[in-house]
Amino acid sequence: MTITTRVLSVSLPVPDQDRALAFYRDVLGCDVRYDGEPWPGVRMLEVVPPGSSVGIVLLPADGAIPVAVRLGTADAAQAFSRVDDAGVDLYNDAPLTIGDGSPMFYFDDPFGNGLVFIEENGESAHSVSRS
Repeated sequence: MTITTRVLSVSLPVPDQDRALAFYRDVLGCDVRYDGEPWPGVRMLEVVPPGSSVGIVLLPADGAIPVAVRLGTADAAQAFSRVDDAGVDLYNDAPLTIGDGSPMFYFDDPFGNGLVFIEENGESAHSVSRS
């Protein structure tokens, strides 16, 4: 049974979001998909190469938003149960929702790489900005 629908975005730790934005936008030619605060005092910055649906989220390494690969899923509760049943340590007790966004949950793969499942609801769901 497939629970992963696609890669939504990957995040990179950056020490300076403005400098990173200038590089990815002005040098590499990426479009800004989101530059805002999903909650007060927490900046999230996502760029996307033209023609790509996969975003690059530029985050402070020690910030409140996890540096992770964000994966789409059709049903966050079902994905949560499957990952939990596999014995994976989850950072949430259940899928959570930020604002009016999509349900999501965060965990690490067996090698310590961060992963986030975000429920897609037919829209082009991406990152925390929608969640």
